Amino acid sequence: MLLLVALTSCLAAGCSPGTGSPADHDRPQQKKAAYAQGPPLRDLSPAEEVEIDRAEQDLVTQCMQRQGFRYWALPVLSVPARKVGAYVVDDIAWARQYGYGRSFDNAAQKANRDHPDITYVKALSKKERVRYSRALNGTFTDPITTELPSGGSVRTPRGGCYAEAREQLYGDYATWFHAKKTVTSLTPLYVPRILKDKRLTNSVAAWSRCMKAAGRPFESPDAIRRERENLIRGMTEEQALRSETALAVTEAECARQTSLGKTARALEAEYRDKVARDYAEEFTAYRQMRLSALTRARSL
Repeated sequence: MLLLVALTSCLAAGCSPGTGSPADHDRPQQKKAAYAQGPPLRDLSPAEEVEIDRAEQDLVTQCMQRQGFRYWALPVLSVPARKVGAYVVDDIAWARQYGYGRSFDNAAQKANRDHPDITYVKALSKKERVRYSRALNGTFTDPITTELPSGGSVRTPRGGCYAEAREQLYGDYATWFHAKKTVTSLTPLYVPRILKDKRLTNSVAAWSRCMKAAGRPFESPDAIRRERENLIRGMTEEQALRSETALAVTEAECARQTSLGKTARALEAEYRDKVARDYAEEFTAYRQMRLSALTRARSL
């Protein structure tokens, strides 16, 4: 599902198609062979991801209590909310119910203002707030660092309740962090190739013609995303929800008629698989550790 978010951000940022990438030249050939051995491990479903996220919050809560703090589990994205940010909306029933997910955005903003953790931490003394932050997030005195395939690096604290919870779920937090960050940062290596693939551009053109015929003249789904706030400027919240829902339904109907969503997902799978062959160990670890985490989450 990486493309569904990555395409939107890449189109908005104007990613330029490349002729090569670090994956083409820098990875050992034996990893490509390893990737081809045996059936691939499956990805988790959104519902299974929810299970793991909830288990993580439960473990963080227990850890913070052991550190002497109160902690309220953060809201976990629901299965429907995980569809927000898709490159193109092509689920008509989802569009009718959620539009572009404004209700999820509003809920997130409310949680950022009113969640019990916010008021609890604000009430702590400065010294206790520092201790709370260190207990929850750890410190960067001895971080885990991993190099990203597209360049640069990321790091995270080894300690803290989040690190402890992930260690319990995934078995080895350092290995998990490296695998996750590698797998989820591969989009710059293949999204530019998808963007110039005729199968996508032809499908987008067909979608655009459908939208124009429906009285919604947009060149691409990304054009809607860029104009989304302008389209509802000056409206009440109720009016904005109705307006966005009507547009999302039209987008989804045209996406279904032209198979744009299906085409985008198929191209993502195709191009992502090519890159995955160069990062076989990381992909195998990522999928295996997620499946193991699901088993552990269900046993808590």
